[in-house]
Amino acid sequence: MKLVIVESPTKEKPISSFLGSDYKIVASKGHVRDLATSGKYGLGIDINDNYKPNYVEIPRQKKNISALKKDVKDSDFIYLATDPDREGEAISYHLLNTLGIKDNKYERVVFNEITKPAVLDGFKHPRKVDMDLVKSQETRRILDRMIGFRLSKLIQAKSDGKSAGRVQSVALKLVVDREREISAFNPEEYWEITAHFKDMDALLDKYKDKKIELHNKDDVDNVLNNLSDNYKVISVSKKEKSRKGIMPFTTSTLQQACINKYNFNSTKTMSVAQRLYEGINIGSEDIGLISYMRTDSTRLSPLFINDTFKFIEENYGKKYVGKVKSSKKNENVQDAHEAIRPTSITRTPESVKKYLSSDEYKVYSIIYYRTLASLMADSKIMQTVIELDNNSYIFKSTGIHETFDGFLKVYKDFYQTDDNLLPEVNEGDVLTTKDVESKQKFTQPPQRYSEASLIKAMEELGIGRPSTYATTMKTLKDRNYVKVVDKKFVPTDVGINITDKLQEYFSNIIDVKYTSNMETSLDNIALGNEDNIKVIDKFWNDFEPEVEKAFKEMEHDKPKETGELCPNCGSPFVIRKGKYGEFVACSNYPTCKYIKHEEKSAPVEICTCPKCGGKIIERRTKRGKIFYGCSNYPKCKEAYWDKPVGRLCPKCNSMLVNHVTKKENIIKCSECDYVE
Repeated sequence: MKLVIVESPTKEKPISSFLGSDYKIVASKGHVRDLATSGKYGLGIDINDNYKPNYVEIPRQKKNISALKKDVKDSDFIYLATDPDREGEAISYHLLNTLGIKDNKYERVVFNEITKPAVLDGFKHPRKVDMDLVKSQETRRILDRMIGFRLSKLIQAKSDGKSAGRVQSVALKLVVDREREISAFNPEEYWEITAHFKDMDALLDKYKDKKIELHNKDDVDNVLNNLSDNYKVISVSKKEKSRKGIMPFTTSTLQQACINKYNFNSTKTMSVAQRLYEGINIGSEDIGLISYMRTDSTRLSPLFINDTFKFIEENYGKKYVGKVKSSKKNENVQDAHEAIRPTSITRTPESVKKYLSSDEYKVYSIIYYRTLASLMADSKIMQTVIELDNNSYIFKSTGIHETFDGFLKVYKDFYQTDDNLLPEVNEGDVLTTKDVESKQKFTQPPQRYSEASLIKAMEELGIGRPSTYATTMKTLKDRNYVKVVDKKFVPTDVGINITDKLQEYFSNIIDVKYTSNMETSLDNIALGNEDNIKVIDKFWNDFEPEVEKAFKEMEHDKPKETGELCPNCGSPFVIRKGKYGEFVACSNYPTCKYIKHEEKSAPVEICTCPKCGGKIIERRTKRGKIFYGCSNYPKCKEAYWDKPVGRLCPKCNSMLVNHVTKKENIIKCSECDYVE
């Protein structure tokens, strides 16, 4: 038997149908091991031995690892088919070591989409694990652990913050810097004068041959007093222009588009895209509907391009066939994969709609039509500019109308146009109006970042990679470093305070250019052009002395007062932070050690414990996550993540639980595969 190990269980069924009965498909369910939290500063890295990582098996993977080891033992050959990126390469490397797979008994295979041709082609080109890619991922993980653990510990000790990180803290700095730009902005007054005609509006543009600027009401009144009711057409110019087509999606542009079009946050977008990539049952088969969704490339395969050109010609006509567009390539782009695209251009959104959830249909539609539009002809527009003279004051009206829809034939629902058809007039015509409007305006400060515009800025500045954008957005919100107001990011006092503290001591590291350069170094390691140990060593030797200095010199934030007084000594109560979260205590510590204890409400009873007859009650982990455990703990350790329903499984006599996902709500067994 040949064993194929993928990452996600949802890939098992489609890949199994492609390869046949000689292959057994199993899932690693992500990483099987990670850095330990032991050693100096809990980094899980031996600082004195070339930063050697200490990997340990992930506790939740214990059962799965045992099953995988048995599968490996029973197999003649193993194929590692984890995701086609650095993270996937690292997972394959850890599988080799954890499962004890010998070098002559495995191959690494990659494919960019879960379709039969792509999977079979991947198996035709096997290779060994690429250690340069592994070193790059490992270096990123070590650097993130060093920065995350050391700075988070510092921030927790000196402020109300919970964490800091190599990418998240730079992204937060962008938000804080923008807020300060807005606060420092001084608006300037200006005015606009518009003449309204029956079928168009014209804006005052010049006086004689010079641009006119109106700074106050006196300037406006001077113009209005010199205008008559008659406006002579002095020029009519028409010019055909192309509306350039769009590029197919990268991870960043897909997230931006779904935020703007559907109001999906980046995490939701990636979750839906993941399902479309891993495989959907479309009646006759289980198949991946889109290519790999973590990419910064806009490249498309020649085969897909040719198929799409044929599809366009057959369905829309030859004049709609476009050309392959080249983008101005960012130096940070890895280009390891194609753009995000449908796996087949003939699989239209309408043809698979009945198999998809509402969210899946929306995301698939925008990916499908974006890719199709990227290979269609440019749209054509006619731009008309009319200039009118009124006592040497020149008014201008600009109109645009579409002469050929081109790629907008399929992408109009996702593309904002500004068409404005002007009436037919000729030079020498005189138009009359008394409807002249003046408006006071003020220059506007730069806009706050939205989730979409912050992701765009991160991509343009080379901060992070496709896999990090969604996580970074979620962290900033979850840590209460930003709040969302009218879909815009506003930094909180905590976010501003943390940024200021980090900039005081780590402005050389929590910096856009430094972070971008680090991404370039990681890319060079992946290509075998840079030594990963030297990169880590240089960073650590620069970084750690600054951390130690900050621990000694950075000022503590004063704890916040609650407005109540201590009953023991009369000093104000303050909010302090402890191992298990915030608590209220006397500000006169250590002289007075009084702590205010909140009255605890009675635990919520769910049902009777099937093991000991006690009560299953609602409990919380140290991190606040709800689970359901026996009231007789630690004597009885019966516990569930899903809410028990109080009935036992007819198959194995274990507790039935209510399992809720985004797609369904089912009653199932907590132990076996029984579903009610």
